[in-house]
Amino acid sequence: MRVVESLEELWSGRVKLKGPVGLVPTMGYLHEGHLSLVKRARQDCESVVVSIYVNPSQFGPQEDLNKYPRDIKRDLGLLKDENVDMVWVPTNEVIYPGDYQTWVTVEEVTRPLEGAMRPGHFRGVATVVAKLFNAIQPHKAYFGQKDAQQSVVIRQMVRDLDYPIEIIVCPTLREPDGLAMSSRNVYLSPDERKSAAVLSRALFRARSAYEAGEQDAGHLRQLVVDTLASEPVVKVQYVSCSDPVTLHELEGDVRHALLSLAVTIGKTRLIDNVIL
Repeated sequence: MRVVESLEELWSGRVKLKGPVGLVPTMGYLHEGHLSLVKRARQDCESVVVSIYVNPSQFGPQEDLNKYPRDIKRDLGLLKDENVDMVWVPTNEVIYPGDYQTWVTVEEVTRPLEGAMRPGHFRGVATVVAKLFNAIQPHKAYFGQKDAQQSVVIRQMVRDLDYPIEIIVCPTLREPDGLAMSSRNVYLSPDERKSAAVLSRALFRARSAYEAGEQDAGHLRQLVVDTLASEPVVKVQYVSCSDPVTLHELEGDVRHALLSLAVTIGKTRLIDNVIL
């Protein structure tokens, strides 16, 4: 496994990789959810590249950039065990040199949900992913369903900018109690961690109702809200039942939807979703 930092090292290593090349972009502090993406890339592709970069441009001024968990030594050990071919660990100076002034802005699909709660977040996401795609030139790129809106944004960017890259979205991996795996889960205290299981419980309750015939978007949202209310420490930021492609909020009967939520528990912000 080759670990590179500079663009020159990346490019010299990239030309030696046999295709198809799969890319798994990460911010590090890897868990089984990340590794499931790596495993899928390993199945699909001749060569696998993983990027590890905590991207400052997708964090707001009051968000957790400085305390975001990092453990590069552990991450590299995990990736070596998965037979990754190359890991790119760029610095801020490599990604955003001193005179940097170009940004990628995806319009409509970045406005609701996370975009409304975190202004500027998706400009940072789209820009860094575009730079990863340009630098690595993968044939396939792997993302997790937990970050559902991010996947929608990346798909839109790939269509709009004519990237010859297949975007593959893999299922959310969950802890035994249903909590979606996330690097931010380490922020939760033991009591908060116990309360956090209500997120998946709420989504699964609504999904079960949908599968039993309840198709009214408002009723499905209310089921989620009511279930979340059983844990007083959970503060709801949004509960959404939206079109899974446009992210427009749905009303009345729905046949296909993205049911998603964002909450805070103490100082920790968590998101989750299911596809109906």
